Amino acid sequence: MARPAGCSGEGEVAPSRVDKSGGLIILLSVPENKSLQVAVPGLPVPDEELVRRVQHGHMEAFEELVRRYERKVYNIAYRLLGNEEDAAEALQDTFLRVYRFIPKFAFKSSFYTWLYRIATNVSLTRLRRRKKTEVVSLDASIPESDNLKFDLPDTGQTPEEAFQQKRLREKLDQAVEQLPEEYRAVVVLRDLEGLSNEEVSKILKLSVPAVKSRLHRGRLALRQQLVNYL
Repeated sequence: MARPAGCSGEGEVAPSRVDKSGGLIILLSVPENKSLQVAVPGLPVPDEELVRRVQHGHMEAFEELVRRYERKVYNIAYRLLGNEEDAAEALQDTFLRVYRFIPKFAFKSSFYTWLYRIATNVSLTRLRRRKKTEVVSLDASIPESDNLKFDLPDTGQTPEEAFQQKRLREKLDQAVEQLPEEYRAVVVLRDLEGLSNEEVSKILKLSVPAVKSRLHRGRLALRQQLVNYL
């Protein structure tokens, strides 16, 4: 799977600029090598305060939320969908939905949990439309191991090792794209985006044991596909 332009070696993806839809203009672009600045002077404003400002009609607060999270949302969409065009469209759809429903946000969860849930649902809906969902049994017996985890090895900095690391990341992208969506979503959020089991459970509306089970199966599938590279 080709990595989008602007993606660093650490897996960060520079999102594309997305334009107007439904009367709302959202500019989804963060210049590379430029730190994000808050919309008001002083220390960064907490997400919850920005949400309240949006609910009171302050558009600059919404623009700041977009700046904070567009890259993360794009990364999630790209890793779930596997190509830049679909990820850009999912990014736009996600923030349009956020803008539409943020007046009803009741602060029962963190903003980013709510946002990531929308991004994941939008991406998985696009994935289902794009291809048939692979049928797998989620209840088949499988050995459990708390120590099983998929990690990229630390390859150092020599040119040969850097090449091998790049090749491994490309293989990882391909392997993740081949996972059934139930496993893919958990692996992307937990292992690639670094969220906790509890956060993933809230985003996907699963129990923590279900997250652990799907994560375990997803990691096993990745290991089987990458056995010659680990």
